[in-house]
Amino acid sequence: MKIAVRYYTKTGNTKKLAEAVAGAVGAEAKPISEPVAESVDILFLGNSYYAFTIDPEVREFIRSLDKSKVSKIVNFGSAAMLGSTFKKIRKEASKVGIPVDDREFHCKGQFKGMNKGRPNEEDLKAAAEFAAQVKG
Repeated sequence: MKIAVRYYTKTGNTKKLAEAVAGAVGAEAKPISEPVAESVDILFLGNSYYAFTIDPEVREFIRSLDKSKVSKIVNFGSAAMLGSTFKKIRKEASKVGIPVDDREFHCKGQFKGMNKGRPNEEDLKAAAEFAAQVKG
């Protein structure tokens, strides 16, 4: 099974999660500025809310994906106040014909004074366990 891990972060929180996910599935965590050039069975995509939506760079990254190279996306991320970006990621992925797995990982993320220290070691362990379970 071929797996890729891509993430977008402004605070570093999602990068930490991406590294935990990548370590659990034997892949390298790369920013979304690096395209998915190889065919993959699973693309773990890390992101968060910025101004109440997904960042335009994440939207453009999804639109750039080739459905013949990406079999499915698995969403993961963190946020200080809002829930997961799952519905927005699924909506964008549906526009390019790539399914999004119903499973996802989401935890609290530190932003300014909120959720200090998150994602923490427990969150990173949970993200890794989630990714290993998805991989099977």
